[in-house]
Formats: sequence, C-alpha cells, structure tokens
Amino acid sequence: MLLEYFLQKLKERDWLKVIDEPLDVNLEIPHIAYIEVKKQNSKVLLFTNPVDKKENIKYNIPVLMNTFANFEITEFIFGKHPDEIAKEIEEIIHIKPPEGIFEKLSSLSKLFKIKNIFPKRLKKEGICQEIKYIGEDVNLDIIPILKTWEKDADKFITAGQIYTKSLDGKFQNLGLYRIQKLSKDKVIIHWQIHKDGNHFFHQYKKAGKKMPVSIAIGGDPLYFWCGQAPLPPNMFELLLYGFIRNENLKLVKSITNDIYIPYDVDIVIEGEIEPENLAPEGPFGDHTGYYTPVELFPVLNIKAITMKKNPVYMATVVGKPPLEDKYMGWATERIFLPLLKTTSPDLIDYHMPENGCFHNLLIAKIKPLYKGHAKQIMHALWGVGQMSFLRNAIFVNEDAPALTDYQALTKYILNRLTEKSFLITEGIVDQLDHSSYEPLVGGKLGIDATGNPIKTDINILPDNILLEKVKQIDNDITNLKQFFTDTPNPITIIKINKTKPVKKIFDKLKQLKQHLKIVIFIDDYMNDLDNPYMLVWRISGNFDPLYDVWIEEIWGIDATAKNKEDGYNREWPEDLFCNKDIIQSLRERKIIDVDDDFLKKYQIIDF
Repeated sequence: MLLEYFLQKLKERDWLKVIDEPLDVNLEIPHIAYIEVKKQNSKVLLFTNPVDKKENIKYNIPVLMNTFANFEITEFIFGKHPDEIAKEIEEIIHIKPPEGIFEKLSSLSKLFKIKNIFPKRLKKEGICQEIKYIGEDVNLDIIPILKTWEKDADKFITAGQIYTKSLDGKFQNLGLYRIQKLSKDKVIIHWQIHKDGNHFFHQYKKAGKKMPVSIAIGGDPLYFWCGQAPLPPNMFELLLYGFIRNENLKLVKSITNDIYIPYDVDIVIEGEIEPENLAPEGPFGDHTGYYTPVELFPVLNIKAITMKKNPVYMATVVGKPPLEDKYMGWATERIFLPLLKTTSPDLIDYHMPENGCFHNLLIAKIKPLYKGHAKQIMHALWGVGQMSFLRNAIFVNEDAPALTDYQALTKYILNRLTEKSFLITEGIVDQLDHSSYEPLVGGKLGIDATGNPIKTDINILPDNILLEKVKQIDNDITNLKQFFTDTPNPITIIKINKTKPVKKIFDKLKQLKQHLKIVIFIDDYMNDLDNPYMLVWRISGNFDPLYDVWIEEIWGIDATAKNKEDGYNREWPEDLFCNKDIIQSLRERKIIDVDDDFLKKYQIIDF
C-alpha cells in the first residue's frame, strides 16, 4: 500500500487531520501528537509546514504522526482484523495431509499463500531513489526530524526502519530502534543488547569490518509494524508483510551498500558503522514514560540520503500511555497468539495492557490440567523470544471474565490468591527497564489465579479510619485508598513521603494484619489515588519482584522511586512531561483543545 494511497483513504474516511499552520519540530509537533492519540477515536496527523524556529529552517517535507491512531485505522492498515490473520497462521501451523479433493484444494490454497511471503529483489531503482544526496551533499537538516521532550539529548528519528544483514550475508533483519541525530551526516543507533541488529554489529566488530546499515522511513505503514514483530532470530521481519498482504514485497538495492529495502519507502538513509566508533546516546524520553540514561552506542556515518519526489516524514511519539503503540501492540498480541500456543498448547488467550507498557504486565487465560500447570506455562513464556523480557504475568482459568474486563477480572483474581499463588524468579529484562536493581537482569513475578475461590476474615475499615491508624504507625504515610474490599484480598494503596526504605514501614504495618492484605506503596508526588489507569502504569513499572515484593503476614509491593538506601545504586529516571508553556500556547492558538482534567488524567504536564 503506497503511503499516498493510505493518506487518500484516510481523507475519504475522515481519519486524517491536516494542520497547515507552521509548527516547530522542537516539542510543538510531538506534543500535539502526544495529546491527540490519547483521545477516544484519535486521528492521524499530517503537519504540512514543519519548521525549526531555533535553526530558522522551513522544511519542504511534511510530517506524518499517529499512523496507528485507533483500532479502526489499525485494522484498515492490516486489511482485515488481526484475529483473521491469526486464524490463517494457525491453519498453516496445523496443516495436515489432505484427504479428498476438497481438502487437497484447501491445502493448496494455504500453501499458495506461503509462496507470497518471499520478497522479490528488483534490478531497477525504486521510487525511494528518485532523489539522491550522496557524499558531501548529505544533510540531515533537509529532513524534519523531531525533538520530542525537553531533556532529550537532541532530535531523534523515531520511526526508522533499520535494515541490517549478518556478516556472511545470509540473514537480513528489520528492527525499530531510536536514532539520535549527531550532525548533518552522523547519527547514533540505539539497538539494545538483545536485538538482532546488535548481534550482527558484534559479528562485524569481531571481524574488524565496517557494518553497512540502511534506514528507511515511511512507505506502507505495515513496514513500520513489521519492524517490531517478535519473530525468531534470523527470520526477516518483512516475511510477515508478504503473508499479511498476500503478495510478494518488492525490494531494491541501496545505492551505496548491498542491503535491500522496500522500493516504495519515502526516505532512505544509508551509511556504515566503524565498530569502534561509539558515542554517548541519550537521554531520551522513551515508551516507559521516563527518560532513559546516557549510554554508548554505535555511530552511523551517512554516505547517502535518497527519497521520493514528494516524500512524507513519518514519526512516532513515545511516553506515558496511551499512545499509538497501544494499537500496534494490540495487533501484535492477536496475530502472535497461535505462535505462543505452539510452546504452550493450553494457553487459551492473553492480553498485555498498554498501561503496563506491554513487557511489564501480561494476563493469560489457560486451561490448567494438573497442579503447577500455570507455573509451567510461566516458565515456558519467559523462555520465548521477546516474552523473555516480560516481568509480571497473571494466569487465570478458562472460566474467568474477558481479559479486557479489568474490573471483573481483578475481582476474579483476588478471590483466588493464596501464599502459594506466587512465583518469583530471575531472568533477563528489557534494557530500558529502570526498576531492576542491575541493568539487563531482574526479578519476575508470576501469579497463579487458576484455583478455586477462597475466604478470609479481613476486617475492612473506612479509608479515613484506616488512614488514621496507619499514620499513627508511621508519619511518612500521607494518604491511602482501598480497592476491592469485597474480596478476600483487598488492595490498599498507600502514598508516602519517603524518608527511609519502604520495608521498614511495611514491617510496622503487620500489626494491622486484621485490616490489611495487599499493600502497595507509591510516592506522594504525581500519583492520584482516583486514577487507576495511571496507577497501573506507575506500579507495574516501578518494582523489581526480587527486592520489592514481600509475601509475609501481609503482602507488600514497593512501587516507589528507589535510591541508595534501598540498595538501588542506579540513577532513578525522571518522569516525562510536556513543556507547560508550549501546551499553553497551543491551547491559546486553538491547535489543541483539551482541558486541565485531561492533562491531569494522563499526567501530561507537571502541575
């Protein structure tokens, strides 16, 4: 699907909002996109007049944002509901020798579809190479690269499809990694240690050879989604494109290297990495909702920039949920269910809420067949591809409510928890995970809620009475709210002004075990007890189960910001906030139309 066709269809269906007013690539454009995608039925945004006020640049390339703006648009991009794609994958996985003419014809049609997954390499140039800037003509300033957050190190390419290949040329990879602009002809690529691009990089480094890289931007929005698809190592992500589109993808050779890229992308940045040339990358406001720290990553020396005659610069914005990764993640979740079932056949369904930042929280429905079955599936999932980064997983029985009915589902879970429900182990975590006490390795929490309902005798007090009692025990406590008090395992969320390790407060609260069961501690700052959506985001990302979960007379979770007193020797990251002055200016100019309640609900600015 050509991007021009996509934009035309968006206009016809009133899914596109075109903004012609000159707007700054520094904060203004990304702030508008950040707010728009948090609305119900948000739209795709096309900024036709991007400028850089600081550098006095007026760009000739428009900026496209929030490409996956809602469920309806996401389904349109895929051409069908993701569940239909999952069904097609499941049919191929379970294909068997046919019996009879009709089964043979059905099997042939399925096998015929498989032949379309393999890309075709064209000998001619693509439309992505109609305009060429090579050597000294290379200048990234012609591209409206965005600076999203005030404390970002610089401008970042956020929707770059990074194409690499193994040293022996046998394998090609597509990944999505953030890319920091360093100068007019240099960028830094942030591929994390567990990613295929980084594995290829180390092959070149060991051989002492320069590594070719091509970065594509734009084209069919499905390319962008394919870049984050959790396929097994050494499987080219664009094979998924051919399967979903049911047609062979057309690739063309880059101008200055042997890497092939889709013929119809909008912009291509080509270059090579000298393995020993690393530079400080970051900070950057990432999908966790926090700034990630400065680390060394490889520098790409740009040798060429090519593009269409009328290119569009596609970008995304990451930060606190909900954002467009909500809709991309939904498609990924649905499409990859059949593949997860191959390792866990008794998995019925799963869901990764976007306010759990996907890798922080998974809820799965299973058909348990024997004692310990849920914990067996936990281990299986933690050993599968990108699921290995998953930190918190909750498993329920097949009779549980729908996995997206959070209220009913939470009650179902709390009605079944005992001390034996919990499994705490250790494994790899995402490189962007800030809650682990050491980088790349941290605790994992599994909860088995597949059992029968239980009964307890917790004596529930009104919030104000309970608050009085806990304040008498420790004066760091500032407020609290109880949830699901009609279950055997009520949750009490306690806000504190932290002056000491939370475990000391938790130990003192055990004297109120007749009134408490699950106690979750959060910082007083920037947490609203009446905002469950953002509480789930904050809590699920802010604790390491190895250190911050206590299953004792009562059960506790420390979801506060950590420091050295806690034994946490890393630097705790800062929250992401939009610039207040820019938000106010955009409101006054009527470019955004949200009130203070909306800004508070999603913690968009620091009030």
